[in-house]
Amino acid sequence: MPLIHPAARYRPYASASGGWGSAFSVMNILWREQALFKTPLALVRQNKPKGFACVSCAWAKPGNPHALEFCENGAKATAWELTSLRTGPGFFEQHSLSELRQWSDYDLEQHGRLTHPLRYDPDTDRYRTTSWEQAWAEIGEQLRALTPDEVVFYASGRASLEASFMYQLFARAYGTNNLPDSSNMCHESTSVGLQESIGVPVGTVTLADFEHTDCIFFFGQNVGSNSPRMLHPLQEARKRQVPIITFNPIRERGLERFVNPQSVREMLGPESTVISTQYHQVAIGGDTAAITGMAKALLEMERTALANGQASLLDHGFINEHTDGFAAFVAEVDRHGWPELEARSGLSRGALEAAATVYARHERVMVIYGMGMTQHRHGVENVQMLVNFLLMRGNMGKTGAGICPVRGHSNVQGQRTVGITEDPAKVPVEKIESLFNFKVPQHKGRATVDTCGGILDGSVKGFIGLGGNFLRAVPDTDRIEPAWSQLTLNVQVATKLNRSHLLPGQHAWLLPCLGRIEQDVQDGVTQVYSTEDSTGCVHAWQGRSEPAGEQLRAEVAIIAGIAQATLSGSERIPWEDWRRDYAKIRLAISQVYPEIFHDMESRMWAPGGFHRPLPVNQRQWKTETGRARFISPRSLDEDDDVSLRGARDVIQLMTLRSNDQFNTTVYGYDDRFRGVQGTRSVVFMNRNDIVRLGFAAGDWVTLRTAIEPEVRREAGPMQIIAYDIPQGCAAAYYPECNPLVPLWHHAERSKVPAAKSVPIRLSRAQPDAQALKRALPESDQVR
Repeated sequence: MPLIHPAARYRPYASASGGWGSAFSVMNILWREQALFKTPLALVRQNKPKGFACVSCAWAKPGNPHALEFCENGAKATAWELTSLRTGPGFFEQHSLSELRQWSDYDLEQHGRLTHPLRYDPDTDRYRTTSWEQAWAEIGEQLRALTPDEVVFYASGRASLEASFMYQLFARAYGTNNLPDSSNMCHESTSVGLQESIGVPVGTVTLADFEHTDCIFFFGQNVGSNSPRMLHPLQEARKRQVPIITFNPIRERGLERFVNPQSVREMLGPESTVISTQYHQVAIGGDTAAITGMAKALLEMERTALANGQASLLDHGFINEHTDGFAAFVAEVDRHGWPELEARSGLSRGALEAAATVYARHERVMVIYGMGMTQHRHGVENVQMLVNFLLMRGNMGKTGAGICPVRGHSNVQGQRTVGITEDPAKVPVEKIESLFNFKVPQHKGRATVDTCGGILDGSVKGFIGLGGNFLRAVPDTDRIEPAWSQLTLNVQVATKLNRSHLLPGQHAWLLPCLGRIEQDVQDGVTQVYSTEDSTGCVHAWQGRSEPAGEQLRAEVAIIAGIAQATLSGSERIPWEDWRRDYAKIRLAISQVYPEIFHDMESRMWAPGGFHRPLPVNQRQWKTETGRARFISPRSLDEDDDVSLRGARDVIQLMTLRSNDQFNTTVYGYDDRFRGVQGTRSVVFMNRNDIVRLGFAAGDWVTLRTAIEPEVRREAGPMQIIAYDIPQGCAAAYYPECNPLVPLWHHAERSKVPAAKSVPIRLSRAQPDAQALKRALPESDQVR
């Protein structure tokens, strides 16, 4: 089957982010989801007081929202949830799970919302309808037959604070701390690194800081696709002439130019806002070297200034009063010469000096970063290097300055705040035990990587998934899937069908839940829920749309039903009272976490919500030393467990998401900003690498992990796209490339899979008809 020229699928995108491209993309998904009328009605209430929280990213929700407080991906997520399409019992009568495993992720979810509780029937290899009462009773029976530490309670990050609190309490009352969540796969490096360095596990920047900052540094985050609403405060900052300095391997359009879709003048005019004033395409895994280089430049400027009798560039008053470890950090920076820093970062000395010079000229500087920093072997140290950089000039604990990790899923930070963690040392055990009359297990539970290891070795026998698509999100997918099929118990709470539901194990239930956009009515009373955003702000919300089906149940009700069917009843946990009235759950949350959630019921309705305490902003440091800590990196090599330096045929791969995607959910097969149309089976490479390795743009290749040769890890076939990316680097889509990431290749201490740096080799491939069908849209196939 011949292929048409690859240019038919790759056309460089010339427009800014936002603008008409964003508007057309939203209209396309409204049409595709058959949600042209109810979605616009919902969007006017999205991220608004008395409205509902976006089901997509966790970016901050302002107290004075825009008229339309949603972005392109937020609108897609809302249309995806409010779709008129349905996946009911008749669908499963027609399709066995063996057949559905041949479907793409997109096709599975595109079929529509799940409508009925289902139980797997191994005799027919199909899901059959069941009643809620029977499902809860049978799941409880299975849980009682298993040892608690054989069971994992996974949370995806979309559940409310109320549901999350109940879920972790259920797991611990059952007898386990096996509470992995999506944070284990993205920002756990932040939680570990910031806690050690400044005494809080979350960022210190609030929305108000954007109004006062005079300089912003960006590292490893694609704002245009992953958190587009942030472009509004960035645009306002640029209008005040605030420099924005970006470090990212690929030039992302959202960090280059932006047209505000809510501005008639901008939409009708030819101009766009330049976002990044400097854009440095750092090599994959070169962030620590780049930050070290800027620190070195700053120290050299400082010494020159002092030698010439000029004012110091560093904030020595702050350093002496509030920090420790500075002398050791300076010695570590001095140890590295410029040739080494240039080689490891992929950037010139001049580029790093230019960035450092801008930093030295401004007094209120913030750092924004994403998973490009956290998903490395030394991701924790990456985060701590950002802190070091800020501490050098006292950019912690003052307005307009600080550190801002951009979280992914909408309540992933909040669920950690209310106890979803595998580490019992991070929860108030004594309060839980006294309030609810059970003993919290003392030993650590399983994080995501540990869970995968337990699935492989058979020590994990039961899995309960509160949302998400765990099987597609985790690394080493091709090894995990066969072992997953051996589970004794597989319970999935979901809104749509996905891959994790199709390998059922011995006993499986698929339980459809309400989305947060939908009305949640318990015993005739409409409930409200709450979430915490990326800036540590807690908000109250309320769903308003008609539920997708009469058989759907709220996550709170599902958790309560399973818990009541499983536990002995000796615990003092009022599951049924909580199901009827979510305010009683919030009262319990405030009793367990009074410092954060006191007076929660009234404060959560304040415009913009209320902020959790951030002692750093009062320059209080709850670290081991009582000070902010300069923590020196042990190496410039961020991924030294897979280092193959000198191997000329090895390319360093990072995984990324498309513009038409959120986490594992694929809304479509276009990546507008990168110019890709109708496919996800591509690998982005530097032109020099393509030629040097004997390939040409448009060639089909298989990607293979270049380490541990006794384990075959590969992805493809994929078509090469010549792209603006540093030499020796490549990029391809997540989750398609997850099979390439070894399970053991994860961040030290945080155990975040190091998916941003995987060494690969390429070999020629000839796609068969099935692979071609997955790779190309119908219009691109020559019959």
